[in-house]
Amino acid sequence: MPKVRLAGTVKGERDPNRESRARLLYQLFSKGWDIYNSNGDQRISLGNIEKKIIESDAFVFTPGATLEDLFKAVSIFVGYQTLDKNLENKPTVLLNSDKSWDGLYGLLKHLNGMGTVKQDARDYLLEAEQVENVIDLLEKAREIGMPDAGRERTGEVAGPSFETDLPEGHLGNVCVFCSASIEKEDYLSDGYELGKMLAENKLGCVSGAGNSGIMGEVVRGSVEAGGWTGGSNVPHIIELEGLPEGLSTFWLKPDIYTRMEIMIENSEAFVIFPGGAGTVQEMLALMIFKHQGKKGMANKPVIVFDRMDASGNRFWTPLIKLLREWCYDGEFIVVEELEEIVPTVRKLIPSANPANFP
Repeated sequence: MPKVRLAGTVKGERDPNRESRARLLYQLFSKGWDIYNSNGDQRISLGNIEKKIIESDAFVFTPGATLEDLFKAVSIFVGYQTLDKNLENKPTVLLNSDKSWDGLYGLLKHLNGMGTVKQDARDYLLEAEQVENVIDLLEKAREIGMPDAGRERTGEVAGPSFETDLPEGHLGNVCVFCSASIEKEDYLSDGYELGKMLAENKLGCVSGAGNSGIMGEVVRGSVEAGGWTGGSNVPHIIELEGLPEGLSTFWLKPDIYTRMEIMIENSEAFVIFPGGAGTVQEMLALMIFKHQGKKGMANKPVIVFDRMDASGNRFWTPLIKLLREWCYDGEFIVVEELEEIVPTVRKLIPSANPANFP
């Protein structure tokens, strides 16, 4: 029997979504599906999410989307984008009867317009407006398969992990989450300049170790300015994006979740640069960790670069608006100019405070 993983949490007997969840369970069981997480009480962490994906044949998200639900849904979409073999022909349906998923759909549509998401998210995160639509969407998707993400593997093989010591006078590492796909020259130039500024200020640059897009330029800017650069990537994404040259340290990981963990552990601050669904995923993970009081996030600032393009559009405004529903003041800081990023970092992390900078 096929297995579906049901997301969402039941918040007691008066939860308004309890009835729709019960109807959904009946529909799934009656059509021959086995169900994981039927009670809505299982928690997923970065350490176990890939296992949950492997053991499932499809995914259904219920109304009442939470921050963790958004993270899991975006994570699956990123898996489709990066040709994760563990998601091959495994459909995902969002039951959006309460419109709580509209913000995510709107954000991904915005990123599609900005050029960092190449696919139409609605082709992968299928929307059901009623419980009765869920089964039809699942069965049709399993019959015709998932859409082609339009990407090809380069054939580059992942090498082993390696590490070098941090240089003398090093003030800390800044993790830059950003796009590996955007091709606009002004965005690429900004990425290069950020990497250069980090190096000039004795700040290490941690990234997803992709060779393309802004990600590749951030690393190149840091390397060419003599900076320390660390990065983590996974084999199937390396086959799509390659690895940048000049990394000081490289952590090879088996999946995108353990990849995020080591990047977070080895950074003192985070910059959310223009990016795609993967960057949204990473931002959501940071906010969830802050809410959970995760030790590795203590006193680590998160800076969102809400860059304005030539048309007057700000890149991350829809994400900022979406997060305001769940996040508290001070959990992330918004800057609007490239030149503000490094001074903000130096002000907020003790090791890089200007008063201690030689």
